[in-house]
Amino acid sequence: MNKAVFLDRDGVLNEEMGDYVWTPERFRICPGVPESLARLKAAGYYLIVVTNQAGIAKGLYTPAEVLACHHILQQACGNIVDSIYYSESHPSVSESIFRKPDSGMLEKAVARFQLDPARCWLVGDRARDMAAGAKLGVRGILVGPAEPLAYSPRVADLWEATELILSEEK
Repeated sequence: MNKAVFLDRDGVLNEEMGDYVWTPERFRICPGVPESLARLKAAGYYLIVVTNQAGIAKGLYTPAEVLACHHILQQACGNIVDSIYYSESHPSVSESIFRKPDSGMLEKAVARFQLDPARCWLVGDRARDMAAGAKLGVRGILVGPAEPLAYSPRVADLWEATELILSEEK
């Protein structure tokens, strides 16, 4: 069985803008992300992005615009992200088991990459990210100050999350 790091997108990999981020002009990779992902990949982790993109269900943007941002992410990180899953759903429009806090995106990746959830991590900036991972027994790391949630471990950014993950490997 393999191991992976599941990564939320907005607020972890790219800057959170306070609303939806879907245009290439507003899609800015956070400092240290390419280096962090390279370190995790070198340690043998699959890198899997799991992101809610409710703006699609709300008609604010299209899947093509989301894919354009994902292309920027892959280019900035040397195309080392193994897969990117996104949920187009929003409870006000449509329900889906793929929208976090449900675990559908993670379950798809577990099956595809033959992952052992006990050897995986989820790095996110919201309670719904932590809940999605917990449903499968995936350890979570909450990043950033945005979520008013008492959660441990909690670190500043992906760089610190990477340090924590790699220190657990020893």
